[in-house]
Amino acid sequence: MSGSESRTNLRKTVHLAVYDTLADWETGHATAWLARSGYDIRTVGPTTEPVSSIGGLRVTPDLALADLRPEDSALLILPGADLWDTGDDLAPFAAKARAFLDAGTPVAAICGATAGLAREGLLDDRPHTSAVSSYLAATGYKGGEHYVDTDAVTDGDLITAGPTEPVAFAREVLGKLGAFEGAKLDAWYRLFHDSDPAAFEELNS
Repeated sequence: MSGSESRTNLRKTVHLAVYDTLADWETGHATAWLARSGYDIRTVGPTTEPVSSIGGLRVTPDLALADLRPEDSALLILPGADLWDTGDDLAPFAAKARAFLDAGTPVAAICGATAGLAREGLLDDRPHTSAVSSYLAATGYKGGEHYVDTDAVTDGDLITAGPTEPVAFAREVLGKLGAFEGAKLDAWYRLFHDSDPAAFEELNS
């Protein structure tokens, strides 16, 4: 395999952060449809020791956070978790998000992960969203004027969404990586968000 082929294959890998108390319902649409579109989903934990989600799902990470490099990834997905709001245990994941953005590799954060990015200073100067503006304001960050009261926001290489918007979050992720585009992406969203039966035919035409 040539070097260019190797890099192309690596860039088809999406990394999903996993940690204790992760909110399992927030990223399933995104990872499932990325996998169906040809992406390899690999899980990244604080270490390679198993973690447990809020729903009791036990996951053994494929790799440890320290071994994750932006150049080996197409996207880093950061789900919400109780741990984002109870201490600094997940701060290393926010620091890794900074490394990804600095390298030009996209990051997608939902729910509590947006607060982690706020504490890291990554939302001070760019449009973003979360659960509510007051949730992020409580972090003491400086980006309140850039908060957008909407379901999900993409600003360059950063996607943010609130905890009640897993479908909108997935829409932004799928669009960012080109899994669906244009009318197909719109049909996908209408099918899973609005239960529009016509969208099923459009998506599969």
